[in-house]
Amino acid sequence: MDEVFKALADASRRRLLDGLNDRNGQTLRDLCAGLEMTRQSVSKHLAVLEAAGLVTTMRRGREKLHYLDAAPINAIADRWMSRYDRERARALADLKTALEQDPMTGDEFVYTTYIKTTPERLWQALTDPSFTGRYWGVSFETDWKPGSTITWREEGATTADPEQVVLEADPPRRLAYTWHTFTPEWAESVGVDEETRAKLRAEPRSKVTFDLEPAGDTVKLTVVHEGGETLLGMSRHGWPHVLSGLKTLLETGEPLPTT
Repeated sequence: MDEVFKALADASRRRLLDGLNDRNGQTLRDLCAGLEMTRQSVSKHLAVLEAAGLVTTMRRGREKLHYLDAAPINAIADRWMSRYDRERARALADLKTALEQDPMTGDEFVYTTYIKTTPERLWQALTDPSFTGRYWGVSFETDWKPGSTITWREEGATTADPEQVVLEADPPRRLAYTWHTFTPEWAESVGVDEETRAKLRAEPRSKVTFDLEPAGDTVKLTVVHEGGETLLGMSRHGWPHVLSGLKTLLETGEPLPTT
């Protein structure tokens, strides 16, 4: 947490986070535009933010894209903002922009977390129904081979579709599949109204990718969800909870308590 406070103490770094909060997934060139800083200075600030876990990066072709990762800021909010009244919490006012709940723009949601486990164990937790049901409430029926269909079971609803398939499977490094089908049965089971379901169905089928990378005694897990505005608006709230549950289960052996 000290690294996060140190990173946020610099006004230039806060401006970079503001820029990513306005438009996520920017290149170094994009972030330099409009800032009175050299490219080298911006690069150094981004390195500090990445070391603190506030920024995560992902390569797309020859470009390196930068994404805001709000998990450390949320941890600060959970630890401090909930313990003190707003008057006494004004010392944290510089976090205001980064803590705003307006959804990010763009067609991707990117989330990075570090889990104290092995890549093999994490892969099992992402694919084995005995794990996914405990932290996610979802189980998958598939052989996890590229091109194979996936049947989802969630909240008593079963969802299957020919286009609901495994896209990539390279254990224990990378997994990708199309997101599930929004049936009336699914919508009723999770409490989604028909208007929202219609918006979801009107969007192109989305894709989620999990990248697993060893990092000392932990595994760096990066989740990228590509999709339409309605689905990503929902996913930005859902993924942090799912991945917190995954991390807690693997590190403690117990799922997050039900709230």
